[in-house]
Amino acid sequence: MEKNQVLKALKDAFPHTIPIMLGYLLMGMAFGVLLEKNGYGYIWAFFMAVFIYAGATQFVAVGLLAVGAGLWSVFVVSLMVNARQVFYGIGMLGKFDKMGKKLPYMIHSLTDETFALLSLKKPSSGVDEGYFMFFIALLNHIYWVIGCVGGALIGARVGFDARGIDFVMTAIFIVIFIDQWKHAPKHTPAMIGIAVSLLCLVVFGSAHFLLPALMIMTGLLGLLKNTLE
Repeated sequence: MEKNQVLKALKDAFPHTIPIMLGYLLMGMAFGVLLEKNGYGYIWAFFMAVFIYAGATQFVAVGLLAVGAGLWSVFVVSLMVNARQVFYGIGMLGKFDKMGKKLPYMIHSLTDETFALLSLKKPSSGVDEGYFMFFIALLNHIYWVIGCVGGALIGARVGFDARGIDFVMTAIFIVIFIDQWKHAPKHTPAMIGIAVSLLCLVVFGSAHFLLPALMIMTGLLGLLKNTLE
């Protein structure tokens, strides 16, 4: 592909990632500060952001490192925290089918926010969709790495109170949901998601509702696929 086509895809993808950039920089900084306060510097922050790249798991990992948890404990906790990623992968099977050599990275970089953008945003006319999706994923990853490393560097020099900063990501999800609602021709999938989530919240509680909610939503949307389309 010509270089100007790649740059065109980058320019087309960047504006869509700006809301995620703000959230990832703030949340990444909170993680970096927490990591540094537990005795691990910016080098640790960099490699965790690059290779783990999972906000909740990274925050949990700080506690596991602090208590010297074993490898099996780390594996089980990570699996429980990120089980929802399986459903994201199922949802992206069609989109990732022609990603070629970029496929492994796309799988690695499929965070909650990246999944939301890839599901919602479409490239402009004449822009390669594969590179458009790739740059959305890559830019979001870069923001997270910068935030984590920056937070660790700041935490080593100044005091920082990160209480309440996690609401930034909640706010971003609300904005993405509203945007998707406004552009979607049908609201049935969204209503199913809301209803199932509320039901599972009541039945399973706030600590355990996410995974069963995703399983039920996936099943219902699969059964209703032909009707919804």
